[in-house]
Amino acid sequence: MRPDTPAENVDHHAEAARLERTAGLYPEDAEHLLLQAAAHRELAGDRPGATALYDRLLSSAEPLDNPHLVRALKASNLWEYGHEAEARAIIDGIRAASPRHPAPWVIVAESLESHDELEAAEATFTQGLSLLLGDTETAPPHSTHPLLFGRHRVRRMLAAAHDDWDMLADTLHSAPVTLDELHDPKRVWSLGSNNPAELAAEISRLRAELGAYREALSRPFPVAVLHWPARELTELVTAYPSLTTEYPSHEAHLATIEASLRELVASGTPNLGIVTGTVPSYEAFAASEGSRPTDPTLLPQYATTLAARGRAVAWPPERGAACWCGSKRPYEKCHGEPQ
Repeated sequence: MRPDTPAENVDHHAEAARLERTAGLYPEDAEHLLLQAAAHRELAGDRPGATALYDRLLSSAEPLDNPHLVRALKASNLWEYGHEAEARAIIDGIRAASPRHPAPWVIVAESLESHDELEAAEATFTQGLSLLLGDTETAPPHSTHPLLFGRHRVRRMLAAAHDDWDMLADTLHSAPVTLDELHDPKRVWSLGSNNPAELAAEISRLRAELGAYREALSRPFPVAVLHWPARELTELVTAYPSLTTEYPSHEAHLATIEASLRELVASGTPNLGIVTGTVPSYEAFAASEGSRPTDPTLLPQYATTLAARGRAVAWPPERGAACWCGSKRPYEKCHGEPQ
């Protein structure tokens, strides 16, 4: 599908089938591609077909990058076509598993909200924020903003008094219309009003909401730095010894990644990420570019291509999450330690 294709002109069945075929050609990207295909199945009204794709991913022998996200999307989809009990069971399982990524929390909380389970939705938003942000006083990562905004919205509908996280959400919200206005439960009445001033105000609020959604959807893929696991790096420099000038050792490689990302932060570069390379994938990329893997200028191009294919992991990791280097230690106690 071309990026400039109007949404109403998309053949969602055909697009889902195309993505499923592409996933067969690029199994390393199957998770990303099949999630997109499932979304098209849902938009086409084929919710059982979307569930089949989620089940295909969850039953795969290959480990998933974000299995909790797949389960959350499956639960949301199941609830939409009558499988409420199964959806609730999956949601309970996700909350018990306490995933360290905000996306599953957003999906299950919004699913509860959409079915008027406001107290449960508020509790889920709060649980996710407590886990991911805790008592930290640093600016929350962009990926947690939907949790803050969603919690604010639900609490507004519950007529709950503002607390510290609600005020933080107000601070982070950059649209000209305040969150309190956007999340006002009485807004629905203004749509039936005969008062031109009320209708004009509602149009302004809707435009602000649309602008916020467009901003979220238009965020570019991360500026990505290429990471080679120890085994892959050994294989790479053994096959192509000239690349030892780029990678004198694995320890130096890891230190360079962290230093490069911190420099990018200091320069004001947003939306940073890390992509993990493999030798077969890199060799295939070099062949597609009509070049040799020994060409060091291919390395940043390879990283950008992986990021564009949805392979980037956001940096820095969420609070308490494992370090990006693969050590399984918390990031704060590994490469995230102050220098």
